[in-house]
Amino acid sequence: MAAPLIAGMTVAAAALAGKYGIQAWQAFKARPPRPRKFFEGGFQPKMTRREAALILGIRESAAAEKVKEAHRKVMIANHPDAGGSHYLASKINEAKDMMVGKPKDSGSAF
Repeated sequence: MAAPLIAGMTVAAAALAGKYGIQAWQAFKARPPRPRKFFEGGFQPKMTRREAALILGIRESAAAEKVKEAHRKVMIANHPDAGGSHYLASKINEAKDMMVGKPKDSGSAF
């Protein structure tokens, strides 16, 4: 007579634990991401590949597609039309050009 009661309580406890487990997992997924530690320091006079990778938050050996994706994310957060700095936007663009391998403009059209 006690066996069905114990079995029922065990099933109820398992269901309750599952319910709270699912709620905890959903709360864990919905939390905001932890802020990343950013590189502290100014820009170097001539940008290096290492500095470009630090600006974009990628590895120096990243593929061009990853570079473009990282550039888009960083640029959205720092775009001048959205309250960002023109200087930072130019450095972000310079970093993308450095990582993709575009040559820097020499300044003459001829």
